[in-house]
Amino acid sequence: MTEAELKFRLKQFALRIIRLVDEMPHSVSSKALANQIMRSGTSPYSNYCAACIAKSEKDFLNKLKIVEEELDETSHWIELIGESGIKKQELLKDLYDENLELLKIIVASIVTVKSNIIKSEMKNI
Repeated sequence: MTEAELKFRLKQFALRIIRLVDEMPHSVSSKALANQIMRSGTSPYSNYCAACIAKSEKDFLNKLKIVEEELDETSHWIELIGESGIKKQELLKDLYDENLELLKIIVASIVTVKSNIIKSEMKNI
C-alpha cells in the first residue's frame, strides 16, 4: 500500500468516526464516549501525516507507534459503544473491521521500519 493510499484510508476512517459521533445520542455516557473516540479515531490520520514528514527513520517509527496506540484505543471505544447499546453492534462492524485492518497495516509497517533500523545500525558497526 502506498503512502497516499494509507493517508486516504486513514482520512476516510476519521470521517467515519466524525459521522458516528454526530449520530450518537446526547446522554451523559454517549457524550463521554463520543469525546474519547473523536480524539483517538481522528488522530491516526494526522499522526500518520506527521510520520510521512519525519526527519529520520526513528522519528518515523515513533510517530507510527502513536498511530498504532490511537487505533488500538479506538477499537476499544467502538466495542464499548456497541456493547453499551448506544449504537447497534451490527452498525459498527464495518468500522471496527476497518479499524483492525488499519491497525494490522501499521503494525506491519512498524515491524519493517524496526528491521530497517537494525540493518542500518549493523552496517555502521
